[in-house]
Amino acid sequence: MRPLNVLSVTSEIFPIIKTGGLADVAGALPSALALEDVTVITLVPGYPAVLKALEGSRVVHHYSGFFGGTASLLSGRAGDLDLFVIDAPHLYDRPGSPYLAPDGQDWPDNARRFAALARTAADIGLGLAPGFVPDVIHAHDWQAGLVPIYLSLAEGPRPATVMTIHNIAFQGAFPAYLLFELGLPASTFTIDGVEYYGQIGFLKAGLQHADRITTVSPTYAKEIQTLGGGMGLDGLLRVRSGVVSGILNGIDDKVWDPETDTYLEQTYNRDTLNTRIANKTALQRRLGLSQNPDVLLFGVVSRLSEQKGLDLVLAGLTRLLADGAQLALLGSGDRILEDSFQAASIAHPGQVGCFFGYDEGLAHLVQGGSDALLVPSRFEPCGLTQLCAMRYGSIPIVSRVGGLADTVIDANEMAIATGVATGFQFAPVSLSSFTDAFQRATKLWRDTEAWRRLQHNGMSADVSWRRPAKQYAALYRSCLST
Repeated sequence: MRPLNVLSVTSEIFPIIKTGGLADVAGALPSALALEDVTVITLVPGYPAVLKALEGSRVVHHYSGFFGGTASLLSGRAGDLDLFVIDAPHLYDRPGSPYLAPDGQDWPDNARRFAALARTAADIGLGLAPGFVPDVIHAHDWQAGLVPIYLSLAEGPRPATVMTIHNIAFQGAFPAYLLFELGLPASTFTIDGVEYYGQIGFLKAGLQHADRITTVSPTYAKEIQTLGGGMGLDGLLRVRSGVVSGILNGIDDKVWDPETDTYLEQTYNRDTLNTRIANKTALQRRLGLSQNPDVLLFGVVSRLSEQKGLDLVLAGLTRLLADGAQLALLGSGDRILEDSFQAASIAHPGQVGCFFGYDEGLAHLVQGGSDALLVPSRFEPCGLTQLCAMRYGSIPIVSRVGGLADTVIDANEMAIATGVATGFQFAPVSLSSFTDAFQRATKLWRDTEAWRRLQHNGMSADVSWRRPAKQYAALYRSCLST
């Protein structure tokens, strides 16, 4: 195998800036790929947090007119990450979310902000950064969707392109009048270019022009080619099905390791699961739950949205809390859901505890202290919380969709008998199916020995990036051999 250079293009990256699973993937994959002889440099926007984290930076290139202002391309490191950073204050020097203004609305110039990200990536692919010429550019989600079409407009050799869909619900559609401002000629505004229902479709453009298309689980790769799952892009994906594949996400098993996790009250492994009870007590105390080790504690770590199925948890709450069971919830999002869970915590004191917002330490404690983790998503490209749950001995209860279907082995009678079960699946995504799943879990939880086998199975599963990294490396090399 010859060494490869890959430019990863992302709008967020853990541990510097994170709103969701994309950041975790972008932050963990480079080190895993290094073992496959793949060198990755990641291009990210120069948000304040990124510039603050950047060490040993040097200017690679200066842009005098760059989407409404001047900008510099910087090279440097942040921890273990090799980065290119676009220092463009007029685009990225803003507080809070990478995508949303303080009023919760999209930044009005998001089209320019992320076209700038894609344009810079294409320039690097065409030789802008001496000493690093990528063999492959790996573009993540709609924010990097214009990379392949910018490259298609250039003459001469170009790197291969891989477009990864982390969630097809987010597509990046903008008014057609921005076409020339984004540096796209009129000839690109066609059904075979960027045109998408009369708008400029960033993700659509990437899917149309990338050499390979991936998503984050095999089942989701099939779902997005259906009318119900493709959200308007299913036809294009079916046409290009020959280059579409699903590669399961992993998690960083150094960050998510119950044996060394400093966020936990008590570290443990699969041979010392009895000591895990200290984390359950700490979680109950943190969220104002009754400190009782002998009740079943359900956890939720999630964005609060209809996609995530949290309305099912509310609808089934009375039955969920039967026999004194508890719910520990960490998340934020839809205001109606937040208010409803807050009301539930008042109506069920000592049984429902909520924290609304983002707290990395509490996320680890929920995984390390809950008995079971609820993931009732209506669709889920991959999901990471169920992988963390398995690693931490919290039994996942998941809907049979996307990556949840691919990663959790249902504790049906045969799977229990053969000793392979790792959690509970349910389908369809309905209240009755969800209720049946958590009631099955409640029944099995009373069988200490059977529950412990599920914990051991989950904690023994390889949920790291090792296998996905091998698959990505093979995919990159296949791009160059065709």
